[in-house]
Amino acid sequence: MSGLGALAVTFDLDGTLVDSEPNYYEASRRVLAEQGVTDYGWAEHQAYVGIGTWDTALLWRERHGLRAPAEDLLDATDRHYLELARAHTRVYPEMRGFLELLAADGVPTAVASGSTPQAMAAVLAGTGLGALVRVVVSVADVPRGKPAPDVFLEAARRLGADPADCVVLEDAAPGAVAAHVAGMRCIAIPYVAAQADAPGFATADLLLRGGQPEFTARSAYAWLQKTAQMT
Repeated sequence: MSGLGALAVTFDLDGTLVDSEPNYYEASRRVLAEQGVTDYGWAEHQAYVGIGTWDTALLWRERHGLRAPAEDLLDATDRHYLELARAHTRVYPEMRGFLELLAADGVPTAVASGSTPQAMAAVLAGTGLGALVRVVVSVADVPRGKPAPDVFLEAARRLGADPADCVVLEDAAPGAVAAHVAGMRCIAIPYVAAQADAPGFATADLLLRGGQPEFTARSAYAWLQKTAQMT
């Protein structure tokens, strides 16, 4: 058992471990341009942060009146995204440091995301983060995406951990809600700091309102130590 007792830690991927949103934005922009939507901007893209790619495709169809099936939009997005992700995906340095601390202490860790298996594999392999986690769960592995708790509960099952002993790191309000519904504690690091007052973030046990600039590996580890003492 690790120095943190029975605690297990699950990370969201996009916006939490890595800053993949610029790549998702560019992939989305390309797909929508192919569908004749030429005014897709960063402001609209931010509204989809934390929403799985499948649900995003459905929202595109509704908002922009697209006739293309959601499956086709999703496939096209993945194709463009994989091209961009393989070229470069930025890892948040303090998040890598945190994962390394947990790995050195033998803490069970997982990544659970609303992304596709292919996108997750490309990012985790390209960044080297895959070597630091035991379990990877994608939206394709469960019936429902966030804010349903399915990906986090499946990660706990694969880690052999009780949900009550799990801590989730999330950048989006739907993910914080998913962790809460799963019966897990949550460290929330909003990708869009202006959204820190979103109701979903109120469920988090620790909310870093300023986002990634406020996160450090050492302070997060210290918080986990306090959490472990309360269990």
